[in-house]
Amino acid sequence: MKITKAIIPAAGLGTRVLPASKAIPKEMLPIVDKPAIQYIVEEAVAAGITDILIITNRGKGAIEDHFDHSIELENMLEFKNKDKQLEEITSVCNLANIYFLRQKETKGLGDAVLRAKQFVGNESFAVLYGDDVIIGETPAISELCEVHEKYDKSVVGIKQVPDEKIVKYCSLKVEKLENNTFTVTDMIEKPSIYNKLSNYSVLGRCILKPEIFDILENTPLGVGNELQLTDAMKTVATNGDMLGVVFSGERHDMGNKFGFLKANIDVGLTHPETKDELMAYIRELAKEL
Repeated sequence: MKITKAIIPAAGLGTRVLPASKAIPKEMLPIVDKPAIQYIVEEAVAAGITDILIITNRGKGAIEDHFDHSIELENMLEFKNKDKQLEEITSVCNLANIYFLRQKETKGLGDAVLRAKQFVGNESFAVLYGDDVIIGETPAISELCEVHEKYDKSVVGIKQVPDEKIVKYCSLKVEKLENNTFTVTDMIEKPSIYNKLSNYSVLGRCILKPEIFDILENTPLGVGNELQLTDAMKTVATNGDMLGVVFSGERHDMGNKFGFLKANIDVGLTHPETKDELMAYIRELAKEL
């Protein structure tokens, strides 16, 4: 069945990018000229997803405002004949059917997903983590959708990460199935170097079947006394109902300062309005390093 619904959890506090995230949601931090969350929404839309639920919390009204009309700004741009900018900001409002739901207490990613149960209904759905912007020719979530439609299993987007990062993420037990697709039979959240299952980790994207909601409702609180999505997905994996896809795009972790800087440099080097000046600046800067 084709995936038409997606959840974007965007309720995290953004402590790794303080003080910038004190008054501005980290999902609204810009990558050149668009906020990070717009890249994520555009990725979902490019994969054919039509209905998107963004999970927010207190202080993140700017996200809702961004995907709404700004009549005063639109009228001003129209009056000044700034047609290109007018088209850019109005198109954001029409990307998809976008809904918002508040997670009134930050109780973990699993809790955020569980709150979408009524929105999802009895169908498989995509989850695109609000911290992770993935840039590539093919939308990362569409690569997962393709595998889900072929095998009718839950699918996680995976990459190999070095030891110093695997201890901060999750570690997967995998076996190659075909091409860039693996079977996933176990996972562990934030392992030590000594009990990791592999250097493959879930990075920012997954397709889940509706059975995940029953599993979440019966999953005890985990790391940080929060409901961990990884713990519920571990149940799916050990039941033999999960695959992993090594997506082709470049993932940028917008939840940390270096990830934010790297995303701006990478996108800036391809953006038609910035690429030439940025390339020249980097070349000059490199001479001094």
